[in-house]
Amino acid sequence: MNSRERLLIALDHREADRIPFDMGSIQVSGIHVIAYRNLRQALGLPETETVLCDTIQQLATIEDDMAERLGIDVRGLYPLNSHNWNIVEEDAGAYWAYHDEWGITHHRPKEKGFYFSIVDVPLPTFNITEEQIETFPWPDMGAGWRVAGLREQAEQYRAAGYAVVLKDAFAGIFEFGQRIVGMENLLLLMAMDEKMACVLFDKLLELKLAYWHSALEELGDLVDVVTYADDYGTQKSQLISPAMFRKQLKPRVRQVFELQARLAPHAKRLFHSDGNVRPLIPDFIEMGVDILNPVQATATGMAAADLKRDFGQDLVFWGGGVDTQGILPNGTAQEVRDDVKRNIETLAPGGGYIFNTVHNIQADVPPENILVMWDTLQEYGVYRSGNGLADG
Repeated sequence: MNSRERLLIALDHREADRIPFDMGSIQVSGIHVIAYRNLRQALGLPETETVLCDTIQQLATIEDDMAERLGIDVRGLYPLNSHNWNIVEEDAGAYWAYHDEWGITHHRPKEKGFYFSIVDVPLPTFNITEEQIETFPWPDMGAGWRVAGLREQAEQYRAAGYAVVLKDAFAGIFEFGQRIVGMENLLLLMAMDEKMACVLFDKLLELKLAYWHSALEELGDLVDVVTYADDYGTQKSQLISPAMFRKQLKPRVRQVFELQARLAPHAKRLFHSDGNVRPLIPDFIEMGVDILNPVQATATGMAAADLKRDFGQDLVFWGGGVDTQGILPNGTAQEVRDDVKRNIETLAPGGGYIFNTVHNIQADVPPENILVMWDTLQEYGVYRSGNGLADG
């Protein structure tokens, strides 16, 4: 059984020979470049000039020798976008500054700067007008050059027996609206001027559909999973009410999933949101979501056992393998082992599970803990033919 076959079986809610493993196929399943270099050293792999697949988050492109050593089953296609293309870092005193194609300014501290943060947005007002939205110099998200060369890459992955994921070109409609006007301004706009908020959302939807139309016409026959990422959850609740989501965002996000389903009917649709999105999960299923990522079990309402019981027949869970907020960076080897084993035993039975950490592995995670995580997956992530998981 090769990696692609293994993943497709899991996506079909069946048990393969073992749990499929992902690291780095998308920008929310990766590893910070510092942690990556430390892990290479711990594995005895040669030092390399690591290429970033996401400069904003400082995520490493996982090289073939690492992917093969760890048995990673999934390979990602990264379109050219503001996180990985045409990035020029300017000296801004204590920071490196980057002005992206959207007009957003990002800063990364020179001292202990682990990633870039947004410091300036292009339209910083909740009194935004339709004219400002229409005349803004929006990037061409449907341009063919954004996916240039990805077909050849996908063909190579498919020929080598790997599953292929196609990443979105920019964050979801809600999250990216915050990057255009600012988070506070967008929330005020949604509460006080719903009509204008929806004008902005419609523009972002237009760009989103342009990207997916272009990308899937070129790559749709070669991808196994397509993605959409839009954070709605906090550690305890949601950033907006479920009612506001259903009225202002759900109809628009549904159009993205419908286009993906039409142009790549065989591909499964992965939705990413951190935090507590429990009240919205039935809406996700109704919109056509097949896969939920990252399964942040430490957030209120997101207990893995409850999610598996209530939604496991409809959703594949991609992530949730180990807590990346506390246990992976700070836990003992035994704590990492216990967390991984517990999550496998909860999420993996019956299939419908792909192992990955809860979001990206950050810079401060010691390589020893990553290897404990991996060793535990090898020990407990094996299915016994027709009899569930191995006992280790």
